[in-house]
Amino acid sequence: MRVLPVGEDALLVQVASGDEAHALHAELLRRRARGLLTAREIVPAARTVLIDGAADPERLISELTGWEVPPAAPPGGTVVDIPVRYDGPDLTDVAAHWGVSERDVARIHAGAEFRVAFCGFAPGFGYLTGLPARYGVPRRATPRTAVPAGAVALAGPYTGVYPRSSPGGWQLIGRTEAVLWDHTRTPAALLAPGTRVRFVRAAGT
Repeated sequence: MRVLPVGEDALLVQVASGDEAHALHAELLRRRARGLLTAREIVPAARTVLIDGAADPERLISELTGWEVPPAAPPGGTVVDIPVRYDGPDLTDVAAHWGVSERDVARIHAGAEFRVAFCGFAPGFGYLTGLPARYGVPRRATPRTAVPAGAVALAGPYTGVYPRSSPGGWQLIGRTEAVLWDHTRTPAALLAPGTRVRFVRAAGT
C-alpha cells in the first residue's frame, strides 16, 4: 500500500490489485458509516482509492499503513438487469478469441453476474467485473471514432456500456436501450461502484 497526498485534504491510496482496491473501498465505507473516518468522497479505481475531504490527512496516512483490511464481502443488494441484444460488430472476433460460437458468447456473458468495480471515462460508465480471467479480450487495434450510446463492450477483464456516443476502442458485442445516465433522474447514474449487474439476452441472440 502506498499513500500519496493530493491537494490540501485528499489522499490517493495505491494498492496491488483490483481486489485490494475493492476491499479497501469497502473498509473505508464501513469506517465512515461508523463515524471512524471523515471524508467527503471515497472514489475507487482499478488499483487506487481516492479519499477526498479527509479531516486529518497526515494522521490518516499513518493509520492507513497499519490497517488490516479484510477481503470484501460478497456484494449484496438488488441486481440491476440490463437487457441486451447480442449483435455487436465485434461479436465474431470475440467468439474467435474465446474459441466459441457467437451464441456461446451471448450465453457466457449473460450467464455471469457482474459488479461495478469503479466508474469513469464518461458520466454513467461503469467498469464491470465478473467474467472469468480466460475471457479477457484486448482492445481494438484501431479505436472507433464514434461508438453508439448503449453499446455493450469488452476490454481486458471489464465489461462496459457506453452511456453516450463517443470514441472508443472496446470490443462491441451487443447493445441495450437501458439509460445509463440521465441528469433528470435521482441518482443520475444507473450504475455505481458495488452495484450488482446482470445482462439479460434478448430473444434470438
